[in-house]
Amino acid sequence: MTDAPAKAGHQAAIAELSALRASIDNIDAALVHILAERFKCTQKVGRLKAEHNLPPADPAREAAQIERLRTLALEAHLDPDFAEKFLTFIITEVIRNHEAFRR
Repeated sequence: MTDAPAKAGHQAAIAELSALRASIDNIDAALVHILAERFKCTQKVGRLKAEHNLPPADPAREAAQIERLRTLALEAHLDPDFAEKFLTFIITEVIRNHEAFRR
């Protein structure tokens, strides 16, 4: 006697897993492209700040952006602490780039 229903269920799970992973791969690719576009914009900001002797960091703007992203995260059912950590990581890299333009 074979366990055909269990085997069919297992195969269906493997197929669904494969489809979900393909979706994740597509989303990851989109994230990379979106981040690249974001950094193109922030590099322009960094050059502009350097040309006009503006500070590389803007703590008020950064705080507002973090609060904005936390709200968006809540609305999207994403952990706002995770969203804040993610944006803080990006902001740190942006400021590092802006400081490099000043040199």
